Amino acid sequence: MEELGGLTQAAGGDVIGNGTQRLESPVAATFIGSGKADEFAQTCRKQEVDTVIFDDDLSPAQSRNLEAVFNCKVLDRTALILDIFARRARTREGKLQVELAQLQHLLPRLTRFWGHLSRQKGGIGMRGDGETQLETDRRRVQDRIARIARELEEVRRQRQTQRQGRRRSQWPLASIVGYTNAGKSTLLNTLTGACVLAEDRLFATLDPTTRRLRLPTNQNVLLSDTVGFIRKLPHTLVESFKATLEEVVEAELLIHVADVSHPQVGEQIAAVNSVLSEIGAADKPTLMVFNKTDRHGGRELLAQCLDRFPSGVGLSAKTGEGLEALLAELGAMLRPVRELAALSIPHHETAAIARLHAVAQVLDRDYSGAAARFTARIPPHLLGEFESFIEKDGR
Repeated sequence: MEELGGLTQAAGGDVIGNGTQRLESPVAATFIGSGKADEFAQTCRKQEVDTVIFDDDLSPAQSRNLEAVFNCKVLDRTALILDIFARRARTREGKLQVELAQLQHLLPRLTRFWGHLSRQKGGIGMRGDGETQLETDRRRVQDRIARIARELEEVRRQRQTQRQGRRRSQWPLASIVGYTNAGKSTLLNTLTGACVLAEDRLFATLDPTTRRLRLPTNQNVLLSDTVGFIRKLPHTLVESFKATLEEVVEAELLIHVADVSHPQVGEQIAAVNSVLSEIGAADKPTLMVFNKTDRHGGRELLAQCLDRFPSGVGLSAKTGEGLEALLAELGAMLRPVRELAALSIPHHETAAIARLHAVAQVLDRDYSGAAARFTARIPPHLLGEFESFIEKDGR
């Protein structure tokens, strides 16, 4: 209920109150029992409530029946999240993805918007204007869905082209994933100097951002910030954002950021893993990052989380504490893409020495002899540049 209140505030609403009901199964007509519905309706009239929001998905009939009982607008969790996404989308791609999800959610609910018009009565010549308008609207919505799907397919092809271009540079891609408001954008900004919007609110980031990060091992990595996940993330939203979420599927490494100060951090990690499984990224190599250790209670919960994820890293993206450990772990996890080599480079080959320091991780150096000797980890695709300097058979 606390999370639902946070979502409501993120959508610009003021929370007046809340309520729950325990049922073995939802009531077919109104989701909740008739007595509880009347009780909530009285509260709505007294408090002059204009919107009631349910934490679960409602069928079109349930929404229509509840609006009649409450005499105000009724939204379910999916509609609320879609409204937040519509407010936050900034790029054309983001707006298209949100609109597609909204239309897919709206299509089976069109009937409720034409309840004031007559219905088809049966028989020749007895078609009512409501039915005609309903069919027209449904056809328009379906046409718009098809048009957006074609445009998003073009976006998907463009992203594929961009990824192919990045692969030519042989830079690995690491995607930052996690529950909404876990601190993913703050971490990206701290590591790369990006200027991504980072606010203490749910779904502050919708549009993905990719930036380059140079590790202490002198290796370049592309970091991609993605939309936050949430418990019971609407399936239509996952489908609509597949063009964006492909950044996660194509990544060599996932950086799973969790808010260690949140009392339900375990449930949030499970919710993220559920979405990763849904998009086919559950088996990706993953580095757990427990953020917000600077907050009250963060350090106490960190010890429990590290017991469960021994290879995880605790840090504060806001203060910078723990970033060195994160960078070291990233370098270790991405190390297999480099090859160890011993090189002997004449002192006058200054360009080759500078190039080696620019692209490789130099582990040892000795300038005392006739030639400078190095031990370095070099990306496989760059070994050819230094082939004439690589020592063979101990020479």
